[in-house]
Amino acid sequence: MSRLYGLYAITPQVPSQLPRTAPPLIEPLIEQVEQAIAGGARLIQYRSKGGDPAARLRTARSLLAVCRAAAVPLIVNDDLDLAARIGADGVHLGQDDPDPREARSRLGPGAIIGVSCYDRLQRALQAQAIGADYVAFGRFFPSTTKPLAVQATPELLRQARRHLTMPLVAIGGITPENGALPIAAGADMLAAVDAVFGQPDIRAAAAAFDALFHARDCDP
Repeated sequence: MSRLYGLYAITPQVPSQLPRTAPPLIEPLIEQVEQAIAGGARLIQYRSKGGDPAARLRTARSLLAVCRAAAVPLIVNDDLDLAARIGADGVHLGQDDPDPREARSRLGPGAIIGVSCYDRLQRALQAQAIGADYVAFGRFFPSTTKPLAVQATPELLRQARRHLTMPLVAIGGITPENGALPIAAGADMLAAVDAVFGQPDIRAAAAAFDALFHARDCDP
């Protein structure tokens, strides 16, 4: 498994996807993910709720091809069946999704299994005990993607860092301007949607996140 560290870019929701006849490799989302990777994204999550299953499958396979070519893992959000079908590098599970042990059984020992833990350290401890590879806390700042998500704090990250040995992901309203705070509190990865894919220059936005981690690495 590659080191889980740096920018974790999560694709924006695409409500309508593409018609069944659309060639997947010319889809704008594919080009956007290529730009995010070029800017330094270390992990990509395909997040798509509903829509045409055939279009979701084509998009997921196209994203996997892009990520494999760049040696960047592709994680599928909330859809273990889709992750298994395309042979994704892993899956991210929420509170209503299957148990990490089921995901491990279906995806194999090398898969990356992530778990959303919101503001709950106990959930993270349980996730670690049953074999998750990383946990995500948040939201930390006001979020346009999930405005009603529970609030997490830097102190939660500090507590998690003391009790957990797995990588920690911070999510929710994180930008290059505020991302140094969760990094300083113990986050190994910063997850972002709009702060990457909602920007006019996706590559530059991803590079701005990447610079935060280089700055930490260079601290004495």
